[in-house]
Amino acid sequence: MARPNRADRSERRLVKVTLDHPTLAPASAPVEHDRKAAIHDLAEDNHFVLADGPKGPYELCLGIVETRLVFDVRSPRQERLAKFALPLDPFRKIMRDYIVVYDSYFCAIKTLTASQIETIDVGRRSLHDEGAQALRDSLSDQAEIDLDTARRLFTLICALHHRR
Repeated sequence: MARPNRADRSERRLVKVTLDHPTLAPASAPVEHDRKAAIHDLAEDNHFVLADGPKGPYELCLGIVETRLVFDVRSPRQERLAKFALPLDPFRKIMRDYIVVYDSYFCAIKTLTASQIETIDVGRRSLHDEGAQALRDSLSDQAEIDLDTARRLFTLICALHHRR
């Protein structure tokens, strides 16, 4: 299978990711840092194509309204290309478990042995993959994303809900 050329890749990606801050709970400094890192990682490397929509590149603004994650997808000229929402309820348990293991992992780094840390990290990665696949499946009617993009997006969604 031939690799898409540079122009084709730019049509299949997010070039900017922002948060709709008025819809989000205030974040502590560490959580805000996690959000910024997740946004950077997502914008840096992703595969995103609107289903039955115009080609990209795309700009994405994420927000939370009630119990839904809102995706506002625009062109670089700020033309709205799509707006859709996903219910967060199907992700709550995975997100909660992931955040608990994530916090345990960073506490473990300070005190546990390498093998104990690795055991925690295996669990963290497993939950991360489970959340990413669930997100990918939930988005399939609205957008095509690859697993790496789903992982980065799941990380960002967890950072939106993480309270430290």
